[in-house]
Amino acid sequence: MRLLIVEDEPTLARQLRETLEGAGYAVDVANDGEEGHFLGSSESYDAIVLDLGLPEMDGLTVLDKWRKADIAIPVLVLTARDSWSDKVAGLDAGADDYLAKPFQMEELIARLRALIRRSTGNASSELEAGDVRLDMRSGRVTLNGTPVRLTAQEYKLLAYLMHHKGKVVSRTELIEHIYDQDFDRDSNTIEVFITRIRKKLGADLIQTIRGLGYSLDDPQAA
Repeated sequence: MRLLIVEDEPTLARQLRETLEGAGYAVDVANDGEEGHFLGSSESYDAIVLDLGLPEMDGLTVLDKWRKADIAIPVLVLTARDSWSDKVAGLDAGADDYLAKPFQMEELIARLRALIRRSTGNASSELEAGDVRLDMRSGRVTLNGTPVRLTAQEYKLLAYLMHHKGKVVSRTELIEHIYDQDFDRDSNTIEVFITRIRKKLGADLIQTIRGLGYSLDDPQAA
């Protein structure tokens, strides 16, 4: 899953990036409102962390422009301002959640997980497909109750497919959502990761839809 952080304070931006990458996300960072608006308008993200007090273009303006352009990416507003009026203004502008500084990183991650779950129609932090379980809280993947070790990229790819279970996901969409902006995006590696996941979790878990992409189905729903 791919996130955008729009935060102008360098230390906090770095801490957020390192923490979220450590939690298994691909992360891009914008340091002002104009750059954040451009990335949020032109790139594919699963959620955005948006500070309100930004240079060049304030966070409320950025958010308002996204929503008027029908960009429906879930947005968590992050601000040092803790008054009820700022909270109302953020939510009215189209924010999906609100977190005031200072905050605990664990709470930020939990709120982002919840935003992504809701946006993809998943009620639980534990995603299931047949005998495969993926716990978004712990990053643990099991097959028939036995832990399975995945690489970071294998985990990101599996998590994205499990969030979109039953839907056909193109190779381009996978590339856009599991790699950050600076990563050398080689589409051929997607097939390599798919092959590895099949070997570890079962050949029938991920179906190749010729000419369209991939689909992760629940064998028990067939």
